Amino acid sequence: MELAWYALLGAFFAAYLVLGGYDYGVGLLLARRTTPAARRATLNAVGPFFLGNEVWLVAAVGILFGAFPTLEGELLSGLYPAVVGALVGVILVTAGVQLRSRPSGAGARAAWDRVVVVGSLLAATGWGFVLAGLLQGVPLHADGHVSGVTHLFTPFAAAAGLAVVALVAAHGATFLTLRLPDPDAGAAGRLARRLIPVALAAVGAATALGLLSEGVRAAAQRPAVGVLLLAALGAALLGARVALARRRPGVAFAATSAALALPVVLVGATLWPYALVSTVDPAASLTVADAAASEPTLRLLGWLTVPLVPALLGFQAMCWWVFRGRTDGRAPVYW
Repeated sequence: MELAWYALLGAFFAAYLVLGGYDYGVGLLLARRTTPAARRATLNAVGPFFLGNEVWLVAAVGILFGAFPTLEGELLSGLYPAVVGALVGVILVTAGVQLRSRPSGAGARAAWDRVVVVGSLLAATGWGFVLAGLLQGVPLHADGHVSGVTHLFTPFAAAAGLAVVALVAAHGATFLTLRLPDPDAGAAGRLARRLIPVALAAVGAATALGLLSEGVRAAAQRPAVGVLLLAALGAALLGARVALARRRPGVAFAATSAALALPVVLVGATLWPYALVSTVDPAASLTVADAAASEPTLRLLGWLTVPLVPALLGFQAMCWWVFRGRTDGRAPVYW
């Protein structure tokens, strides 16, 4: 049962990265939009989906608190600068998107747009640091507690943070090819094709630093699985670029979505059966079974979660169906 809940936690967080990822990618791309009309059109493309996408983060946090209370405590203790940075970014993006539309003048709207850009950068970088921190291990001692936070500030973690920023930027540009009117969608597609090699280079740099990192090598329980998943990530990005060149934005968006979900799968599969690997005392490493709540608690949570998953999926499908097509009312050629 612990494996099922761990997989569900990973699925919810991966869904959040995919859906929230294009929010943050679009937010980052606001820095390139030089006119108020262009920035408004960009935000209008993502606006109907924005708050619904954040629900997946709330659901993932709920599973973490309910099903893995021990992991939640030590995860937040050992990685709290990255978690706090990511959550501050989420709050800034939400505030910027909601408040820029209030009647307060062009200058205020431009200021809120800058808030959205900064928040998107913080959110993407923060979640990249969280994934890297898990993958390189934490100083978990025999008393079951993590000490300090300096372990988080490594070249590998910085490279992973930048890689996630590059991935969400490419994902956001690909999303815009589905939503903007044809002339603007073409420009977004060209930008996405330029950003995908940048994302590949950033992922490659993070991979190289991970291979050189003693912490990553020690924490990885299944390194071969990690290599295979990294290859799949690279293939997904290359597939997205080919699809964009052939004007198949739906295929490209599916490929960049896979590229953002795969890092979560990589962390979980590479560390299994551990949830947290100790860098100071291997015997203190926390397994998924040890981190999980008791069997009766998991069964009770199961009864609460069974109706939640189809409700979330149905809500997401409804949003995409109601707001399908481009912002000018025309339907794109997805495939």
